[in-house]
Amino acid sequence: MKKVLVTGGAGFIGSHLVDSLVKEGKDVVALDNFDPQVHQGRKPDYLNKNVHYVKGDIRDDKALKESLKDIDTVFHFAAKVGVGQSMYEIKDYVDANTLGTAFFWEYIINNKLDINKFIVASSMSIYGEGAYKCVKCGVVSPYLRSEKQLKNKKWEPLCPDCSSELTSLPTKEDKKLLSTSVYAITKKDQEELSINLGVSYKIPTVALRFFNVYGPRQSLSNPYTGACAIFSSRIKNENKPLIYEDGLQARDFIDIRDIVESCMLVKNTEKADYRTFNVGSGEAITIGRIANTLIDLYGKNIKPEITNRYRVGDIRHCYADIEKIKAIGFIPKISLEEGLKDLVEWGKGEKAVDKIADANRELEKRKLTI
Repeated sequence: MKKVLVTGGAGFIGSHLVDSLVKEGKDVVALDNFDPQVHQGRKPDYLNKNVHYVKGDIRDDKALKESLKDIDTVFHFAAKVGVGQSMYEIKDYVDANTLGTAFFWEYIINNKLDINKFIVASSMSIYGEGAYKCVKCGVVSPYLRSEKQLKNKKWEPLCPDCSSELTSLPTKEDKKLLSTSVYAITKKDQEELSINLGVSYKIPTVALRFFNVYGPRQSLSNPYTGACAIFSSRIKNENKPLIYEDGLQARDFIDIRDIVESCMLVKNTEKADYRTFNVGSGEAITIGRIANTLIDLYGKNIKPEITNRYRVGDIRHCYADIEKIKAIGFIPKISLEEGLKDLVEWGKGEKAVDKIADANRELEKRKLTI
């Protein structure tokens, strides 16, 4: 019986996908390096007992030989994750994500492995700023806001052509990619390498651009893991969630269960082959709303701290246009309220070491926070 491989299969997204694949009756292999930053130096207790776990790296021939034996379908989710951290651990991120993906593909190709489907996890971060509309110039793709503008606390992006203030729009897959972090660049590399090699070697390949994923199993002690988990860690430790700018910047938050549904969908349909899809809720949610909702759900008597500071490379708004993936059958089902309630119920029983101050000091030391 042919098997399914999930790289990064012990991580947040990978482990939920592994569970769904087992439930579907698949024989599953999970390759993971059990990064201490993610797993806090121990194997998580949620590991599926019906899965063969290989502890190793996608850059290691021995680990690949064991994990790729008799594999039919690959979900390549292994990646080093952290936008801010990527800006000073540059070599590590490029090596793990870009070169790791190249090494992984080269092993498959050189060993003439019979892979019939390859799905790679991409990221909304590759867009940089989302899509915008100017009342004078139409749809535009601004790059980063100027330092002068940010120092004056003028947060909304301006038109690159006429300097008018812009209105955000849902971001489509054909928007120009203007990656603003090393992490984003490496995710773009993972996506483009995979689609290109898939086409070249006739291995049906799909890239899924995940927006802001949240849910149980997201590390609450990793200060680079995402807004919902970072805020949860602060709140559980009776600390105020720290919000940059004014808290009105918007993102697209999607529950882990909907992410898994999108993965299972593209695995099982040829309609997705050699294509790239946004996977989000399609709804713009402010960072301030996320923080306040989590505070209420945890029942804490604290308020977010609006810093009115900014981080170099941060974007203002980005949320998904999901019409392309909806056309092949994907419909997000979990509302933000339901999803955050589930996250908090799980989070109440989890240990959360608040390392946000340490992470922020690393950024400040390098003048990446102003």
